[in-house]
Amino acid sequence: MNPYRILILFLVAFLLNQESGAQTDSSSKTVVKSNAMKPVADTIQLYKKDSVVKHDPRKATRRSAIIPGWGQAYNREYWKIPLVYGAIAIPTVLFIYNNDWYKKTKFAYEARYKAQYDKDSSDLAAIDPDLKNLSITSLQTYRNSFRRDRDYSILFFLLAWGLNVVDATVFGHLKDFDVSNNLSMNLKPQFNPNTKSSGLMVTFHPKKPEKKLYEIR
Repeated sequence: MNPYRILILFLVAFLLNQESGAQTDSSSKTVVKSNAMKPVADTIQLYKKDSVVKHDPRKATRRSAIIPGWGQAYNREYWKIPLVYGAIAIPTVLFIYNNDWYKKTKFAYEARYKAQYDKDSSDLAAIDPDLKNLSITSLQTYRNSFRRDRDYSILFFLLAWGLNVVDATVFGHLKDFDVSNNLSMNLKPQFNPNTKSSGLMVTFHPKKPEKKLYEIR
């Protein structure tokens, strides 16, 4: 066969091959473009973990330290607020009562002391009527007693305030504690061959949080 004819046939075959390849590429690009023009999917399924705002125990601590009962309100334990204010109100009332009588007995004692030892009876008329018939020894005893009770009421007030903060802090930490059905507990008998003693083993198996399915249409 003429070599020129072979060369011509080879060139024709090469051009036909290139043309078919170009058509294939253009068709694939057309498919890609057509697919790109279509929506990515009619429904996109996203698996997402539960997004829950976490309870912050530090906020409950700070708030209850500033205003009694505020931390309990943050923990949504509103029924504790009257108890908190009741626990704080009792030492407050006792402080006012004891401090008032401490001042009265102190003044009466000092007036009696001046009248007895300094011969100055100018303050005797200003003594409370309930204390005029008491001796100087009795006034001193009552003064010391009311002063002691007043100091104790301050301590009880601070203790009640501190318990309010502790309560808000503890229950703030327990707010996110899992007490639902996702927590399983098993009791199993156990025997220790080394000590030859039997016992009871408690095992907890917290379940993993399930992923929720969200659909975006």
